[in-house]
Amino acid sequence: MTWTPHATVAVIVEDTRGRFLLVEEVSRGKVVFNQPAGHIEEDEPVLSAVHRETLEETGWTIEPTHFIGVYTYKAPANGVTYYRFCYAARALEQVTAQLDDEIIAPHWLSIDEVRALGDKLRSPMVLQCIEDYRNGRQFPLDVVVDAQT
Repeated sequence: MTWTPHATVAVIVEDTRGRFLLVEEVSRGKVVFNQPAGHIEEDEPVLSAVHRETLEETGWTIEPTHFIGVYTYKAPANGVTYYRFCYAARALEQVTAQLDDEIIAPHWLSIDEVRALGDKLRSPMVLQCIEDYRNGRQFPLDVVVDAQT
């Protein structure tokens, strides 16, 4: 059997009022909340995935500011191991209302509202990434290098 981990990105976007951009979505038939996040496509640079996933799931363009970290999570529902490359970004402009099919709506939520979601968060990584960001965890964007082949 071949082990196939999934490489994903997630984006922490905080507005000037201290609210975080989350996505309400349907996953495995359940409504959950997540950062703008998703799989890195084959041959796609990581930062390109950051921009693409945020736009597809929220309609917002962003400017990445920092790398927050790599988070590992083995999902109990399917046994898949996910490697989440988490970034912080600044919101620039909402340019479309056309979102991915499984997305219900984007929301701007305070940290207390995010914490209150509890088991409605898609995974424990959602809150962990925000808390790490709030605690000042940040690295330069170039800490993750996309090698040219």
